[in-house]
Amino acid sequence: MAHQVQGSESILSMLGGEHEIQLVLVDREKDTELLRQECEKQNIPLEEGSTNDLWRMSATGHTDALALLGRQPHGTLEEVFERGGSVWLLDGVQYPTNLGFGIRTIEVSGADAVVLNISRTHQDRRTIRRSSMRADRFIPVVYSDTTSIINEAKKAGFRIVAAEDVGTAEPWDIDLTGNVLFVVGAEREGVSQEVLDACDEVVRLPMNGFVPSYNLQVAISVLAVESLRQRSN
Repeated sequence: MAHQVQGSESILSMLGGEHEIQLVLVDREKDTELLRQECEKQNIPLEEGSTNDLWRMSATGHTDALALLGRQPHGTLEEVFERGGSVWLLDGVQYPTNLGFGIRTIEVSGADAVVLNISRTHQDRRTIRRSSMRADRFIPVVYSDTTSIINEAKKAGFRIVAAEDVGTAEPWDIDLTGNVLFVVGAEREGVSQEVLDACDEVVRLPMNGFVPSYNLQVAISVLAVESLRQRSN
Protein backbone atom coordinates (compact mmCIF):
# COMPACT_ATOMS: atom_id res chain seq x y z
CA MET A 1 0.00 0.00 0.00
CA ALA A 2 1.06 3.57 -0.62
CA HIS A 3 2.24 5.88 2.15
CA GLN A 4 3.32 9.50 2.37
CA VAL A 5 6.41 11.09 3.90
CA GLN A 6 6.24 14.83 4.67
CA GLY A 7 9.04 17.39 4.64
CA SER A 8 12.39 17.58 2.88
CA GLU A 9 14.38 16.83 6.06
CA SER A 10 12.46 13.60 6.70
CA ILE A 11 12.74 12.58 3.06
CA LEU A 12 16.49 13.29 2.94
CA SER A 13 16.95 11.21 6.08
CA MET A 14 15.20 8.27 4.46
CA LEU A 15 17.18 8.69 1.24
CA GLY A 16 20.35 8.24 3.28
CA GLY A 17 19.51 4.57 3.94
CA GLU A 18 17.33 1.78 2.61
CA HIS A 19 13.96 3.07 1.47
CA GLU A 20 10.98 2.52 -0.81
CA ILE A 21 10.59 6.11 -2.01
CA GLN A 22 9.27 6.02 -5.57
CA LEU A 23 8.54 9.69 -6.32
CA VAL A 24 9.08 13.10 -4.71
CA LEU A 25 6.85 16.15 -5.08
CA VAL A 26 8.42 19.50 -4.15
CA ASP A 27 7.06 23.02 -3.75
CA ARG A 28 8.45 24.96 -6.70
CA GLU A 29 8.46 28.12 -4.60
CA LYS A 30 10.62 26.70 -1.78
CA ASP A 31 14.35 26.00 -1.55
CA THR A 32 14.63 22.23 -1.94
CA GLU A 33 17.93 22.10 -3.79
CA LEU A 34 19.55 19.46 -1.55
CA LEU A 35 16.56 17.19 -1.99
CA ARG A 36 16.55 17.74 -5.74
CA GLN A 37 20.23 16.83 -5.95
CA GLU A 38 19.77 13.64 -3.94
CA CYS A 39 16.78 12.55 -6.03
CA GLU A 40 18.79 13.13 -9.20
CA LYS A 41 21.69 11.12 -7.76
CA GLN A 42 19.40 8.19 -6.92
CA ASN A 43 17.32 8.46 -10.12
CA ILE A 44 14.13 9.09 -8.17
CA PRO A 45 11.46 10.88 -10.23
CA LEU A 46 10.76 14.40 -8.96
CA GLU A 47 7.79 16.61 -9.75
CA GLU A 48 7.06 20.21 -8.88
CA GLY A 49 3.82 21.58 -7.51
CA SER A 50 2.48 24.82 -6.12
CA THR A 51 2.29 25.60 -2.41
CA ASN A 52 -1.46 25.01 -2.60
CA ASP A 53 -0.95 21.72 -4.43
CA LEU A 54 1.30 20.36 -1.68
CA TRP A 55 -1.03 21.67 1.03
CA ARG A 56 -3.95 19.77 -0.54
CA MET A 57 -1.86 16.62 -0.90
CA SER A 58 -0.27 16.66 2.55
CA ALA A 59 -1.77 14.63 5.37
CA THR A 60 -0.49 17.13 7.93
CA GLY A 61 -0.75 20.57 6.31
CA HIS A 62 1.85 22.91 4.80
CA THR A 63 5.17 21.34 3.82
CA ASP A 64 7.94 21.89 1.27
CA ALA A 65 8.07 18.33 -0.04
CA LEU A 66 6.18 15.03 -0.11
CA ALA A 67 7.42 11.55 -0.96
CA LEU A 68 5.44 8.58 -2.26
CA LEU A 69 6.47 5.45 -0.40
CA GLY A 70 5.78 1.88 -1.45
CA ARG A 71 3.79 2.23 -4.68
CA GLN A 72 5.26 2.36 -8.17
CA PRO A 73 3.49 5.33 -9.82
CA HIS A 74 3.77 3.98 -13.38
CA GLY A 75 3.67 0.63 -15.15
CA THR A 76 2.33 -1.46 -18.00
CA LEU A 77 -0.66 -3.78 -17.67
CA GLU A 78 1.65 -6.75 -17.14
CA GLU A 79 3.75 -4.90 -14.56
CA VAL A 80 0.87 -3.74 -12.38
CA PHE A 81 -0.44 -7.28 -12.06
CA GLU A 82 3.02 -8.77 -11.54
CA ARG A 83 3.51 -6.41 -8.57
CA GLY A 84 0.36 -7.71 -6.88
CA GLY A 85 -1.88 -5.92 -4.42
CA SER A 86 -5.10 -4.02 -5.05
CA VAL A 87 -5.93 -3.17 -8.69
CA TRP A 88 -9.17 -1.56 -9.88
CA LEU A 89 -11.06 -1.93 -13.16
CA LEU A 90 -13.59 0.80 -13.91
CA ASP A 91 -15.46 -1.35 -16.40
CA GLY A 92 -16.90 0.66 -19.28
CA VAL A 93 -17.23 3.85 -17.25
CA GLN A 94 -18.00 6.60 -19.74
CA TYR A 95 -17.88 10.02 -18.10
CA PRO A 96 -14.40 11.53 -17.68
CA THR A 97 -15.38 13.37 -14.50
CA ASN A 98 -16.61 10.13 -12.92
CA LEU A 99 -13.35 8.46 -13.90
CA GLY A 100 -11.34 11.26 -12.32
CA PHE A 101 -13.30 11.17 -9.08
CA GLY A 102 -12.96 7.38 -9.03
CA ILE A 103 -9.19 7.45 -9.57
CA ARG A 104 -8.80 9.96 -6.74
CA THR A 105 -10.82 7.78 -4.33
CA ILE A 106 -8.90 4.66 -5.32
CA GLU A 107 -5.55 6.41 -4.86
CA VAL A 108 -6.57 7.75 -1.44
CA SER A 109 -7.44 4.21 -0.32
CA GLY A 110 -3.85 3.10 -0.96
CA ALA A 111 -4.57 0.86 -3.94
CA ASP A 112 -1.83 -0.09 -6.38
CA ALA A 113 -3.24 0.64 -9.87
CA VAL A 114 -6.28 1.50 -11.98
CA VAL A 115 -7.06 -0.12 -15.33
CA LEU A 116 -9.56 1.25 -17.85
CA ASN A 117 -11.05 -0.66 -20.78
CA ILE A 118 -12.31 2.26 -22.89
CA SER A 119 -9.92 4.45 -24.89
CA ARG A 120 -10.00 8.20 -24.22
CA THR A 121 -9.28 11.30 -26.28
CA HIS A 122 -6.58 13.72 -25.21
CA GLN A 123 -9.27 16.13 -23.99
CA ASP A 124 -10.96 13.36 -21.98
CA ARG A 125 -7.65 12.48 -20.32
CA ARG A 126 -7.12 16.12 -19.36
CA THR A 127 -10.57 16.17 -17.75
CA ILE A 128 -9.87 12.91 -15.94
CA ARG A 129 -6.58 14.25 -14.63
CA ARG A 130 -8.08 17.54 -13.47
CA SER A 131 -11.05 15.96 -11.68
CA SER A 132 -8.75 13.44 -9.98
CA MET A 133 -6.68 16.29 -8.48
CA ARG A 134 -3.89 14.91 -10.71
CA ALA A 135 -3.82 11.74 -8.64
CA ASP A 136 -2.57 9.93 -11.76
CA ARG A 137 0.88 11.28 -10.84
CA PHE A 138 0.92 8.86 -7.94
CA ILE A 139 -0.84 5.72 -9.18
CA PRO A 140 -0.59 3.81 -12.48
CA VAL A 141 -3.58 4.39 -14.77
CA VAL A 142 -3.40 1.84 -17.60
CA TYR A 143 -5.60 1.65 -20.70
CA SER A 144 -6.23 -1.79 -22.20
CA ASP A 145 -9.07 -4.09 -23.31
CA THR A 146 -11.30 -6.29 -21.17
CA THR A 147 -9.94 -9.64 -22.33
CA SER A 148 -6.32 -8.63 -21.76
CA ILE A 149 -7.12 -7.26 -18.31
CA ILE A 150 -8.89 -10.45 -17.21
CA ASN A 151 -6.17 -12.67 -18.68
CA GLU A 152 -3.37 -10.76 -16.91
CA ALA A 153 -5.28 -10.78 -13.63
CA LYS A 154 -5.85 -14.54 -13.81
CA LYS A 155 -2.27 -15.22 -14.87
CA ALA A 156 -0.98 -13.28 -11.85
CA GLY A 157 -3.28 -15.15 -9.46
CA PHE A 158 -5.65 -12.29 -8.72
CA ARG A 159 -9.15 -12.89 -7.43
CA ILE A 160 -11.75 -10.78 -9.26
CA VAL A 161 -14.38 -9.10 -7.08
CA ALA A 162 -17.14 -6.98 -8.61
CA ALA A 163 -19.86 -4.84 -7.09
CA GLU A 164 -23.20 -5.44 -8.81
CA ASP A 165 -26.86 -5.85 -7.84
CA VAL A 166 -26.73 -9.59 -8.63
CA GLY A 167 -24.24 -10.07 -5.80
CA THR A 168 -24.95 -12.55 -3.03
CA ALA A 169 -22.67 -11.20 -0.26
CA GLU A 170 -21.91 -7.84 1.29
CA PRO A 171 -18.35 -6.44 0.96
CA TRP A 172 -17.50 -6.86 4.68
CA ASP A 173 -18.47 -10.52 4.57
CA ILE A 174 -15.72 -11.58 2.16
CA ASP A 175 -11.93 -11.37 2.18
CA LEU A 176 -10.74 -8.30 0.27
CA THR A 177 -7.05 -8.68 1.14
CA GLY A 178 -4.25 -10.09 -1.01
CA ASN A 179 -4.17 -9.81 -4.78
CA VAL A 180 -7.60 -8.56 -5.83
CA LEU A 181 -8.96 -6.95 -9.00
CA PHE A 182 -11.90 -4.82 -7.86
CA VAL A 183 -14.51 -4.04 -10.52
CA VAL A 184 -17.15 -1.32 -10.61
CA GLY A 185 -19.29 -1.02 -13.73
CA ALA A 186 -20.52 1.69 -16.05
CA GLU A 187 -23.05 4.32 -15.08
CA ARG A 188 -25.97 2.72 -16.93
CA GLU A 189 -24.98 -0.80 -17.93
CA GLY A 190 -23.13 -1.86 -14.77
CA VAL A 191 -20.48 -4.57 -14.87
CA SER A 192 -20.26 -6.28 -18.25
CA GLN A 193 -21.23 -9.93 -18.61
CA GLU A 194 -17.71 -10.81 -19.76
CA VAL A 195 -16.32 -9.54 -16.45
CA LEU A 196 -19.13 -11.06 -14.34
CA ASP A 197 -18.41 -14.45 -15.89
CA ALA A 198 -14.76 -14.14 -14.83
CA CYS A 199 -15.51 -13.05 -11.25
CA ASP A 200 -14.64 -15.07 -8.18
CA GLU A 201 -17.03 -13.00 -6.03
CA VAL A 202 -19.84 -10.56 -6.77
CA VAL A 203 -20.82 -8.34 -3.87
CA ARG A 204 -23.97 -6.29 -3.43
CA LEU A 205 -24.13 -3.07 -1.44
CA PRO A 206 -27.02 -3.12 1.04
CA MET A 207 -29.89 -0.82 0.02
CA ASN A 208 -33.16 0.00 1.71
CA GLY A 209 -34.60 2.95 -0.18
CA PHE A 210 -37.11 3.37 -2.98
CA VAL A 211 -34.47 4.15 -5.64
CA PRO A 212 -32.77 0.77 -6.23
CA SER A 213 -29.16 1.79 -6.86
CA TYR A 214 -26.33 3.96 -5.58
CA ASN A 215 -24.29 6.13 -7.91
CA LEU A 216 -20.90 5.05 -9.18
CA GLN A 217 -18.90 7.02 -6.62
CA VAL A 218 -20.68 5.37 -3.70
CA ALA A 219 -19.88 1.89 -5.00
CA ILE A 220 -16.21 2.79 -5.44
CA SER A 221 -16.02 4.43 -2.03
CA VAL A 222 -17.65 1.58 -0.12
CA LEU A 223 -15.38 -1.05 -1.67
CA ALA A 224 -12.26 1.14 -1.35
CA VAL A 225 -12.79 1.94 2.32
CA GLU A 226 -13.68 -1.66 3.22
CA SER A 227 -10.59 -2.91 1.39
CA LEU A 228 -8.43 -0.37 3.22
CA ARG A 229 -9.96 -1.37 6.57
CA GLN A 230 -9.25 -5.05 6.00
CA ARG A 231 -5.73 -4.47 4.68
CA SER A 232 -4.87 -2.22 7.64
CA ASN A 233 -5.81 -4.84 10.26
